[in-house]
Amino acid sequence: MLYWALVFFILAIISGAFGFFGIAAASASIAKLLFVIFLVLLVVSLLAQALRGRPPV
Repeated sequence: MLYWALVFFILAIISGAFGFFGIAAASASIAKLLFVIFLVLLVVSLLAQALRGRPPV
């Protein structure tokens, strides 16, 4: 699950870069939303693994 959170987080960053710089202005709000969602998913995944006592993969 952490793998997929990281993959989608990277995709959201790339989409955000395109949206913030005006290359795809229509998708900027979607990219911002995805960025926030996957940032939260990343933090939740990291906390879940830390609480289980496993080292991050």
